[in-house]
Amino acid sequence: MAATSPLYNQLKDAQPFFLLAGPNVIESEEHILRMAKHIKHIATKAGLPLVFKSSFDKANRTSSKSFRGPGIAEGLKIIMFSFYGSPTQILEKVKVAYDLPIVTDVHESIQCEEVGKTDLLVAAAQTGKIINIKKGQFCAPSVMNNSAEKIRLAGNPNVMVCERGTMFGYNDLIVDPRNFEWMREANCPVVADITHALQQPAGKKVHDDPLSAPVDGPTQWPLRHLEELLEEIIAIARVTKGKQRFQIDLTPFRD
Repeated sequence: MAATSPLYNQLKDAQPFFLLAGPNVIESEEHILRMAKHIKHIATKAGLPLVFKSSFDKANRTSSKSFRGPGIAEGLKIIMFSFYGSPTQILEKVKVAYDLPIVTDVHESIQCEEVGKTDLLVAAAQTGKIINIKKGQFCAPSVMNNSAEKIRLAGNPNVMVCERGTMFGYNDLIVDPRNFEWMREANCPVVADITHALQQPAGKKVHDDPLSAPVDGPTQWPLRHLEELLEEIIAIARVTKGKQRFQIDLTPFRD
């Protein structure tokens, strides 16, 4: 098995957490570079490690008229894989220009064909990149244990799991906070895709003009409010992470 990557260790040890953010889909080279510049400035000011996220192709659209992005043909280099997607030259420019790790989506194993035509998780694992596995909204958190182990058995210890909400009837998602504790049983970092988990349903991320975003505009957090949001989340994280776990004793109480 390969060793864990320095980036993976940095993210795993980040305090109080690391930030994974960016526009849901690549709209243009100019837009993605501008977003990366502003988000990096805000993350650096907050003292948070940043992984920049954007998709080259949103193949999982419910409408054929939905904007999907520029496609896979523009390049091949990234730092991490996330389910579903693969990388582009535009994201490579972001990585170089702003010295940022990049995460994007893979939908099928052929998008990992540099490492062979194999099972999607195995194909992604064999790239040696950090793998962020998104839990399906229809899945129980326990299924992530097997998914993470599949990555490790393929020789890649650099795996994370992502909570994105749970289906609640039709056209709605809820966040079950118990999932975060249960998903820790996968023995790897747990990523919370908050805005995706709160949708009815659509997408996630950070955007400078949510009302005009071509993909998932209603669920994208406004860029101008990112700094104040992070300030509040950091304050909450520092309080909750400083608390010791309860040592529960269920034996009969005696005076």
